[in-house]
Amino acid sequence: QAQLVESGGGLVQAGGSLRLSCAASRRTFSNYGMGWFRQAPGKDREFVAGISTISDTTYYADSVKGRFTISRDNAKNTAYLQLNSLKPEDTAVYYCAAKVSRGSAYYSLNYGAWGQGTQVTVSS
Repeated sequence: QAQLVESGGGLVQAGGSLRLSCAASRRTFSNYGMGWFRQAPGKDREFVAGISTISDTTYYADSVKGRFTISRDNAKNTAYLQLNSLKPEDTAVYYCAAKVSRGSAYYSLNYGAWGQGTQVTVSS
């Protein structure tokens, strides 16, 4: 499995934007669907977005649909999450992970090789 490293988090005002990156250490990156999850303090980790191996299918949580965009560049072994129109409730640690099972893209149990996370803080 690839090792994943997230970056791009930070502090932003409500309505602002950030672009998160998830860099994979192995060239087998293109073999895996990718997902982004987030975890706010005191809450369970939740699905944010997912993308298939060749970017032909994307998935989004209802709470971020129309504001966030997931993408990937297999030549660079990197997945991205563009966060627009950020809200204070988007504040969380954001994690990327590789989809290692055939199950639903929405369930964290189908993912492995989790990154260490990157903090996103949205001020009101």
